[in-house]
This record gives sequence, structure tokens and C-alpha cells, in this order.
Amino acid sequence: MSSLATSNLFKPIQVGDVILKTRLAHAPTTRIRASKDGVATDSMLEYYSERAKNNGGLIVFEGTSPRRDFGCITNQPILETKQQVEAQKKIVDAIHSNGSYVTSQLAHYGRVLSPQLAKLFNIPFVGPSAIYLDEASEKAAKEEGVELKELSKDEIKNIVKEFANGAKRAINEAGFDFVEVHGAYMYLLDQFIQTSANQRTDEYGGSIENRARLLLEVIDACIEAVGAKHVAVRLSPYMEYQGGLGKDSEINPIVIWGYILSELQNRADKGNELAYISIVEPRAQADKEADETYFKIDFSWPRLLWKGVLLRTGAFLDLENQEKFERSINGDDKLLIGVSRYYTSNPDLANRLKEGFPLTPYDRNTLYKAFSNDGYLNFQAYGKEQDHTKDDVEPKPLA
Repeated sequence: MSSLATSNLFKPIQVGDVILKTRLAHAPTTRIRASKDGVATDSMLEYYSERAKNNGGLIVFEGTSPRRDFGCITNQPILETKQQVEAQKKIVDAIHSNGSYVTSQLAHYGRVLSPQLAKLFNIPFVGPSAIYLDEASEKAAKEEGVELKELSKDEIKNIVKEFANGAKRAINEAGFDFVEVHGAYMYLLDQFIQTSANQRTDEYGGSIENRARLLLEVIDACIEAVGAKHVAVRLSPYMEYQGGLGKDSEINPIVIWGYILSELQNRADKGNELAYISIVEPRAQADKEADETYFKIDFSWPRLLWKGVLLRTGAFLDLENQEKFERSINGDDKLLIGVSRYYTSNPDLANRLKEGFPLTPYDRNTLYKAFSNDGYLNFQAYGKEQDHTKDDVEPKPLA
């Protein structure tokens, strides 16, 4: 890729109350390097510090459960206890000291929680309806004695409250600049939106307005808790991952997520504009290759409905998409571009794009090597050899 120094990528942009020096964002990237108790580690501190240097942009911290009972995966960060908050604050402080900004992404797993972990940690195994993700999940749940249950209205109200409490901990205690409500990838809030997981007959099911209700209630509660300028949301209209319907939805995704974006713009028009909306490109399909039809979808419609800052993610740095990367960033003055995988192997990604330096390929085999520094801390800035001296050193909790 040629130098992007003169492109919009390195033109400052206001997001919420802060001014980013670059429109390149580190997208949320699960790496499972926290402790078994959900405490951030020294390895995570080093990883994020390196990517915050000479950057001045936005780092979206990896997906975090604001409470253990919101679900988790092994070695995922949690933001509930004093110890967990203190550990993440050290990372936030390091990112700030390096001149960059940081978002806490908050998620509830719902039905995609592993039944084994539900049993191990005594986590309620719940969803919009008692519809399992797949046969394997149903079989495991029955074997563990933790069968999936439909959330009651009181439980839904409590989830809204606890999202807001998590936002307060993130902003007021850990010092994050923003919280990003995870409404994508078929986690709980997305499960409510999609009929493959939601067959309710009350005010949280049926119509598009009802199925989007919980997501909007959570966003509104977070706005009330910490202010709209500190709140963001992530959406993935075409995602097939974890049971999402994608392009095969009985109702066109434009109609469903168009309603959500319109509702968020209505809030903005009334003085509650979110810091940004993060949206996943149709071609990005998480754990599989997108079929050809996803590359042909006209995805200009989110910008027609949302006038604020938009953060787009989805394989922008893959060779076949690089021309679109530059065209996109120069064609929208309120656009951020999020990158995930190439940030794992290029800690100085912002500088490489600025100077036109080649990118180091990422190592898919070590992306999810739990509680290990192998494939996590070995990648270096351009011109330096990989450093494997810490590969066998175990990460240590920061608090």
C-alpha cells in the first residue's frame, strides 16, 4: 500500500469530547490473555501500550463482560470487581499517556455462552427465547444440567440496569473515554433483534420495533448513566456468525438496522448524539469466508441514516480491499476505519500506513492462544526482528 500521509486517515476528527489525531481505530479484538478470574494482565498492558504509541487514535479494548453473570469465555476480561477495574485502569492510563484514546466494549453473551462455562461459574444460561444456537449447544446444556431459559421481563430490566452500571465503572472508575454497547455478532442484544433467536410474543418480540427495544433501552440507560458523548454501539447487519441470518433474513437488513439507525439519529437530533456507531461491513463474516454476494452489497445506506461519526470495520487492509480503504476514508469526513487482525501483527500500524511501509502478516494460529505471550508480544515495529524472548513467560495479573 502506498503512503496515506496526505489522506483523510491522518486528518484530526472530533469524537465525543476528544480530538483524535488519526481516523484509524484498533477494532475490538478478543485475544483471551486475561487471567482466569477476568483480570487484565501485564502482557495486555504491553500489547495496548505499544499500539497506542505515536498513534493518537482510538483503541477499542477487547470485548468485556461488565459482570461475570453476563457470560464470558475463558481468559476474557471482566469489569465487575475492584481488582478487575484497577487492572484495566492501568491499561487505560498507559494508553492515555501515549496520547491515544480508548473504548470499553461491553457485552452480554446470552445463548452463545458455553454451557460448560455456565455450569462452571454458575452463570444463568439465558436468551430472548429458549432457542438454542445449535444442536451441539443443546446437547451440552442438557448434559451439564443448565438448559437454556427465556429471559423474564424483570430479568431484562436488570440487564438494562447492569449495562448502565458497567458503563459507570468503565468511565468513572477505570477512566475509559467511551463505552461501546455490543449489539453485534449475535451476542444477547443482537439475539433480540433477530428472529432466529427471538420468538417472543411480548413487547420484546414480533415487530422490528419490539425486537430492537432492548438494544435501545440499554443505549438510553448508558446515555443517562455517563452521557451520550461517552456512548457508542456496534452493529453487524449482515453477520451470519453464531446464528445470525445475514442476507437470508426474511426482512431485508436495511429495514431492520435502518430502523435502529433512524432511532439513534432521532436521539442525536434531540441532543443525545452518540460518540460514534461502529458497523461491520457485509464482507466480514468472522469465522468464515464471505460468499461473493456479500462483496456486491451496496453498503452506503448506513451513512444516509446516521449523520454522526461512523466507524466501519471489515477486512479493509486485505489486498483486494485496499483501494476501497483509501476511497472510503477520503469520501466521508466523519468516518473512522477499524482494523483488527493486522493490528495484532503491526503494533506501529498507523506509522506503516502513513509511510507506506509493508505490513507484517498476522498469525491466525496464535490469535486465540489463551494466557500466552506466544503470538501476542513478539511482533515489533517496522524494521525490527520479531522478539520471541517472552513467548514462554506467563502473563501476570495487574491487580
